[in-house]
Amino acid sequence: MPSRLDRSPVANWWWTVDRWFLAAFLSLMGLGIVLSFAASPAVAERIGLDSFHFATRQIVFMIPALAVMLVVSFLDARQIRRLALAMLAAMLALMVAVLFVGVEVKGSHRWISLFGVSVQPSEFLKPAFVIICAWLFAEHRRQPDIPGNLFALILLGVVVALLVAQPDLGQTILVMGTWGAMFFMAGMPWLWIATIGGLGVAGAVAAYSAFPHVAGRIDRFLTGEGDTFQVDMGRDAVVQGGWFGVGPGEGTIKRLIPDSHADFVFSVAGEEFGIVLCVIIMLIFAFIVLRGLNTALKEQDDFTRYAVAGLVVVFGFQSVINMGVNLQLMPAKGMTLPFISYGGSSLIAIAVSMGMVLALTRRRPEKRKTAGLERMPRALPAE
Repeated sequence: MPSRLDRSPVANWWWTVDRWFLAAFLSLMGLGIVLSFAASPAVAERIGLDSFHFATRQIVFMIPALAVMLVVSFLDARQIRRLALAMLAAMLALMVAVLFVGVEVKGSHRWISLFGVSVQPSEFLKPAFVIICAWLFAEHRRQPDIPGNLFALILLGVVVALLVAQPDLGQTILVMGTWGAMFFMAGMPWLWIATIGGLGVAGAVAAYSAFPHVAGRIDRFLTGEGDTFQVDMGRDAVVQGGWFGVGPGEGTIKRLIPDSHADFVFSVAGEEFGIVLCVIIMLIFAFIVLRGLNTALKEQDDFTRYAVAGLVVVFGFQSVINMGVNLQLMPAKGMTLPFISYGGSSLIAIAVSMGMVLALTRRRPEKRKTAGLERMPRALPAE
């Protein structure tokens, strides 16, 4: 541990970073590695790969993710905005490109190959989108004549159009929900609330009518009829585990779940380690979201307040959707569990996002305001 007298960048970072956040993120990363060894061997063997293929790759992905999170956490607010602007421009371009040259998976074009590596641009778009919208909301609040809210709405429309074109309605809901939460914090008028709420309902109805796979998932969730094998197995795995699980490596239902290493790793945690571990995971996610919102509410700077709140809200929404699907409380949706599910793009994108949270919540001394302050009385000269 560096000394408080040490003025090096690393020492300064250590004494200013929110170590509760850092501990929570590292805990989730550690759980991701442990659960990858529990959940992935059956999947790897099923498709003819080495038993620990996915677990090994998860560790390989985790190393750069940790490095990225720590590097981003050294940045200041201005550098975070610049990074987000560059990411936003690059990811919007890639999301356009993915519609034409992207890899098709289960009828959707969400992935693009760059230098032999598959990348999902929408994952990296989310933190950049949150930061830029936070900046636009803050600028409008600082100077009402700047149409920041309008620009944020236009940006939302562009992002939603690209996501729907893929189609990726899960990410669309995630982005819209986060944008709405940030706009509400920024003082959304009630007319806007009613309008956006109505548009959201209309969009949900349109998606149900226009996309057969969406209608099928909702119908299966409501009626229980049709192909509900994976979500049924996910729920049964948690029930099978009981309070303390059947033991590491002893799970049997996990072997039947096609995406046990990715979207249904939470179910594997329930089967092998029990409901107790599931509750611990939920509490860690809840702690991150609540601490982030509490920190944001105490923040004086509008940009930092909106940005931190937006980043932890999208983090929380994503975790709730994943765990809700695993527990059969929501319609099936391919959504990773942050830091825990297998996946390179998702893992590194979340590391960037949480690195931004660490950067924006670091304790920085406030600038001393000299204008208008009374001067301290000087000592009288000795007679």
